[in-house]
Amino acid sequence: MSTSVLFWRRIDVEGLERLELVVEPEGVTATATVICLEAGGSRVDHRWRVDSNWRAQSVIVERWNAQGHGVLRLERAGTGWRVNGVLRPDLEGAEEPDLSVTPFCNTFPVRRTPERAGESLPLDTAFIDGPALTVARSSQRYDREGPRRLRYVDLGLARGFEADLEVDDVGLVLRYEHLFERVTPA
Repeated sequence: MSTSVLFWRRIDVEGLERLELVVEPEGVTATATVICLEAGGSRVDHRWRVDSNWRAQSVIVERWNAQGHGVLRLERAGTGWRVNGVLRPDLEGAEEPDLSVTPFCNTFPVRRTPERAGESLPLDTAFIDGPALTVARSSQRYDREGPRRLRYVDLGLARGFEADLEVDDVGLVLRYEHLFERVTPA
């Protein structure tokens, strides 16, 4: 078992995330808190259960902001997803969740993107808007540019958005162009 604590700073707005990652032979758990000052400020907690192949099995997102408190639960159901216990047919075949407020979920497709430069991984996701606590299907593509470099291309809800990603040897984001960068506490 290994436990690590990671911090990401938002580049686009004032914000910080602390994530505790526990990796065991049977799977991975991650627990995080995101604090953001945008739009009056918010706090978003997210708790992940991930299998040993780094495929998300569930995530619970809890949010506090000016609109109040809310909770969203997303759970894998065969090849689809349940949102707050309700099967969502529109998410059938979506491969992984993508939570807007964290770069952690990019790890799932990054680890599956072919290793050779020039190769790509297209996928559909269950995109979670953290502040709104909504889930919608969206399409993405990860283009391998080098051993620890990828290009993210949004083909769905944010069509036209692209960003370079730098990742560590596990596939966790070090820098996500325009949005996040890993920081080390002093």
